Amino acid sequence: MASDKVPMLAEGYRQLEEELKRLKTERPEVVDAIEEARAHGDLSENAEYHAAKERQGQIEAHIADIEDRLARALVIDPTTLSGDKVVFGATVSLKDEDDKPVRYQLVGQQEADAKVGRISYNSPLGRALIGRQVGEEVEVTTPSGDRYYEIERIEFV
Repeated sequence: MASDKVPMLAEGYRQLEEELKRLKTERPEVVDAIEEARAHGDLSENAEYHAAKERQGQIEAHIADIEDRLARALVIDPTTLSGDKVVFGATVSLKDEDDKPVRYQLVGQQEADAKVGRISYNSPLGRALIGRQVGEEVEVTTPSGDRYYEIERIEFV
């Protein structure tokens, strides 16, 4: 499982790299805070020391997680894709059951933001769309009930 590739757009990869760089610059600051708190004496009742140690643990875990995702990243450029089926990176224009148009791009989990039209390929709608073609209807079970969509257009932008 650890060797599974994680699909993401180049933009998502860059964001992870920036976050990693930010965390690595914060790392020495936390070490300094630990040293300073240690200098205050008794560590058993030193809240600053415990808070700094906890933050250090969070940073190290986050760095390890990002490094793992970057190592397993499969960067996909949607503009190099083509075809008539919905795949990762595709932008899909849909009509919902009220004939209201909606448009989503299928992206990695970390890049998903439905407010800007980006949904995870792992989301219920994302999974329902993968492999489908223009004209097909998809049914998605959501917490608020079943939703139906018709695929109107597939773009690779």
